[in-house]
Amino acid sequence: ALLFTSRVIAGLFGGLIGAQVLSIVSDLFGYERRARAMGAVMSAFALASTFGVPFALYLSNAISWHAPFLLVGILGVLVIPMIIYFIPPMTEHRKGKRTLHEKWQVLTTILEHRRQRNALFFSGMVMMGHFLIIPFINPFMELNNGFSRKATPNIYLVGGISSFIASYVLGYVADKTGKLPVFIWSVFLSLFLVYGITNSTGIPFAVILIMFSVWFILSTGRGITAQAMISNVVPPEQRGGFMSFNSSIQQLGTTIASLIAGFIVVKHPDGKIYHYDWLGYFSIGILSGCAILANLLFKGTDKPTAVKKDLIATE
Repeated sequence: ALLFTSRVIAGLFGGLIGAQVLSIVSDLFGYERRARAMGAVMSAFALASTFGVPFALYLSNAISWHAPFLLVGILGVLVIPMIIYFIPPMTEHRKGKRTLHEKWQVLTTILEHRRQRNALFFSGMVMMGHFLIIPFINPFMELNNGFSRKATPNIYLVGGISSFIASYVLGYVADKTGKLPVFIWSVFLSLFLVYGITNSTGIPFAVILIMFSVWFILSTGRGITAQAMISNVVPPEQRGGFMSFNSSIQQLGTTIASLIAGFIVVKHPDGKIYHYDWLGYFSIGILSGCAILANLLFKGTDKPTAVKKDLIATE
């Protein structure tokens, strides 16, 4: 009960931190450089996922299961003075005293503004389409493909390294060529990988690693460009609240994806899981819809004149 309660409290504040990080990046970097900035932040997430989890397991085995939690707490305390020193105050958008009604209006505007509502829906669907196949990757690879439990973590290791590199490269490409084209191409190419992963049987593990490496790269390209485009639909004074809403919607998307996956996939008496390919088809359908929606919502945003107008509007 104590661990569960602690995790809930950590999640409440952790969710706010994640949203504020993306909000700060969006405010500090203009739209024409935002994908690279988002890529740098997401490369840190990839690095933490790739090396953080194995290191935490190592500490648990070498010292105690308490050790990773204590380390995270200590690092958090050490990071606080660095935040104070390196992150600018960023209070320009809060000049002038606002009434209580105006403060609440920032939140209600998100629900009243059609483009913002559509952007939030788009964000949730992207996460849902991405996360549908994730919960059962390990069981499918172990039970259906016969790979050992010691081998499957290499999927996440290779994927994390690929994401780390792709974050910088695709962020730069997106700023140069446009966020929307990179997003649509990342979605289109990832559909083949989703189909291949969810229908893979009898494929050598080396090929599986290559498939997941490419899939992680394309997923990173989707994530960076989607967040960059979404962050541009609100002015700075609303961005913090909007990105918090966005974070919540993304979590909701992953939750719904997990529930759907749990209802669809079944374990057969022979020890294998069935209908994992159905999740792949569902994911392909959702991601295809996201590409269409992105084209409707963000078409023309990457044009120099449109970018300039958006920047003037948000400033």
